[in-house]
Amino acid sequence: MFQFKVFFFALMVTTILATPVYASRETKANKLKREYFGKAPDGTVAYVYTLKNHSGMEARITNYGGIVVSLLVPDKNGKPGDIVLGYDSLADYINDSPYFGALIGRYGNRIAKGKFTLDGVAYKLATNNGPNHLHGGLKGFDKVVWNVDDKKSVPGHSLVLTYLSKDGEEGYPGNLSVKVTYTVTEDNELKIEYVATTDKPTVVNLTHHSYFNLSGPGKGNILQHELMINADRFTPVDSTLIPTGELRSVKDTPFDFMKLTEIGSRINNADQQMRFGGGYDHNFILIKTKKGHNLAAQVYEKNSGRIMEVYTTEPGIQFYSGNSLDGRSLGKGGVKYEHRSGFCLETQHFPDSPNKPQFPSTVLRPGEKYSSTTIYRFSVWE
Repeated sequence: MFQFKVFFFALMVTTILATPVYASRETKANKLKREYFGKAPDGTVAYVYTLKNHSGMEARITNYGGIVVSLLVPDKNGKPGDIVLGYDSLADYINDSPYFGALIGRYGNRIAKGKFTLDGVAYKLATNNGPNHLHGGLKGFDKVVWNVDDKKSVPGHSLVLTYLSKDGEEGYPGNLSVKVTYTVTEDNELKIEYVATTDKPTVVNLTHHSYFNLSGPGKGNILQHELMINADRFTPVDSTLIPTGELRSVKDTPFDFMKLTEIGSRINNADQQMRFGGGYDHNFILIKTKKGHNLAAQVYEKNSGRIMEVYTTEPGIQFYSGNSLDGRSLGKGGVKYEHRSGFCLETQHFPDSPNKPQFPSTVLRPGEKYSSTTIYRFSVWE
């Protein structure tokens, strides 16, 4: 009997030690914590959820639009600072936001004239960006309240958001089931995983739209940030920012970021592409050296010492230099978001792919799974 008790005790200890750290996430004491953030236009309540690690990195994310409200990252002195533009209240995001920190879908970037044909059927979308369709339309994924999966989310570690985009929403075909998982890792990463399925052929291109300033919002523009984009080609655009279909070399152009280069060093170049974009607002074709995650970009800001690396499974990345920011938006703490005070690095398939058969396909069919991962990794140079 004594031997049996010793064996049973040892078995209990072994079981406890083998239990994953987050296995108790569904217990009352460890439930996903949330803060009230406001109400969407339809009256639905939105909340903010906080994810953090043991190194001082912290992300606050709301289920309204999947928006990253703040992202605290340590600088070279170990002091955490917020490095994304945004607002203090949900009302400000609803009333006036150029997609600050948001999840973008069904289709990130532009579709020419809001039209595409799939399997012989013509579809018409909203034209909410001049003559073109942008970022999912009038009410894209950035303007809906996402469901929070409490069972699959890990308190303080990951947040799982789900949304059913119904057949015909914003003109897109098919019931699209979407799951997006945000994770803050112990390697100072913000990891974003996208999964989607459909019951009818459709097009999908999901991305994330944070405006970054590694100095911190309100601490100047981003022109002295040094940027590397791992791309030897880009997709030139017409005057409405729709790709022409050409895949152009970055060599001897203002788009050559193959090595770290100050963002502002060529931003006022007379190149026609720079004039069309009012600066940088272009898709770069990433060099893929392996399956899975590849290094897409690196950004360095010397005063804070912060480095941001972007890894992705996507074939392209849109670099936007905050050209439309004009100081009229009052952000967190009343800070004015001046011209080019933030930049975006949106991992993606190419703009207007539904109308460009030579581009990587964005078509998703029943029985297939859309799967994409992007990682924003942070470190410092002393």
